[in-house]
Amino acid sequence: MAKKPATRAQRRTDSLSRELIIQTATDLLDSGGESALTLRALTIRLSTGYGAIYHHVADKSDLLAAATDDIITRVLAGAVTETDPRDTLRRLALGLFDAIDAHPWVGAELSRQPWRPALLDFYESIARLLDALAVPERARFDAAGTLMNYVLGVAVQNAANARYLADAETDRASFLDNAAAQWAQVDPARYPFVHAAATKLREHDDREQFLAGVDIFLTGIAALR
Repeated sequence: MAKKPATRAQRRTDSLSRELIIQTATDLLDSGGESALTLRALTIRLSTGYGAIYHHVADKSDLLAAATDDIITRVLAGAVTETDPRDTLRRLALGLFDAIDAHPWVGAELSRQPWRPALLDFYESIARLLDALAVPERARFDAAGTLMNYVLGVAVQNAANARYLADAETDRASFLDNAAAQWAQVDPARYPFVHAAATKLREHDDREQFLAGVDIFLTGIAALR
């Protein structure tokens, strides 16, 4: 009888994989942010002990990095290669934008560790597509950096805005209605563009505006040829 608990514990350790730990960590991060990811929370969710967790990951930082790599790797795997490298580039950019929108903690982790392997793979993919678009080698470094900075910057800001609205217990439509009302009240002689753009601010779609920015980038690099 005394051996049964040990047998059950052994079975749980054997069935526990790094992939399962990363997926569970992702679920915790998505539901409660970085503060929700603790090793104690993992042991409870997985019905296991600390030793089984440490067998696969070193600590919380290692786990957070691994979960981030997993998300980015999925973006790369999900981007179907098109005949036109422009379309593939748009898919990759939108994939990363959507991933950070769905998992806001990814953006923060990428900002802390821009050398993560998955992000380097993403960067390399962009460089290959720029090569396919005949961007000269002398301009490729700047072009790749510009696109990466745009994608990450907009995606992270979008995720931050979503967190702010959630904390403020308001929705995006109400926030934009209020902002547009403020824009509509500015002096049109001093701020003609802002005043005229009030309606567009209220109605714009963040995802569509992001893609418009990618298209502006693609139009710009065409001139580098």
